[in-house]
Amino acid sequence: MKLSEVKQHLATAEAVNFQLSNGTFVPEHFHVTEVGLITRHFIDCGGVERIEKIINFQLWDANDFEHRLKPQKLLNIIALSENRLGIGDLEVEVEYQSDTIGKYGLGFDGTNFQLLSKKTACLAQDACGIPAEKPKVRLSDLQASQSACCTPGGGCC
Repeated sequence: MKLSEVKQHLATAEAVNFQLSNGTFVPEHFHVTEVGLITRHFIDCGGVERIEKIINFQLWDANDFEHRLKPQKLLNIIALSENRLGIGDLEVEVEYQSDTIGKYGLGFDGTNFQLLSKKTACLAQDACGIPAEKPKVRLSDLQASQSACCTPGGGCC
């Protein structure tokens, strides 16, 4: 989800809630401790130099049980970050502590922001020697789709 979409959802939201993919919610007394611009400059396994930029929200579950982040307050934090850091309309990634710091994509279900699982992937699959996955076909499907030209012990047509 891009930052413009986050702001659009916040403009009409009654509350700011983040839900994990297992259905549990980030405790409602969380804090957004950072809104940042992260730049990754790297070389993939195929030798291609890449630069990626994302916006990062860091959520923190404090023992401040009376704290509730309102949509307008988060919009104000975002505006300050846009002005000071020169943040553009980039994809938003969310960091949230579980067993370790987890990085999540961001979605929205009409009411709640969704923390979406992210996966690693090879960016240079053509260069790293991993064969393309072959389609899996059931033998029964193959036999049904071909005419019975050859017979066991007999000849072929």
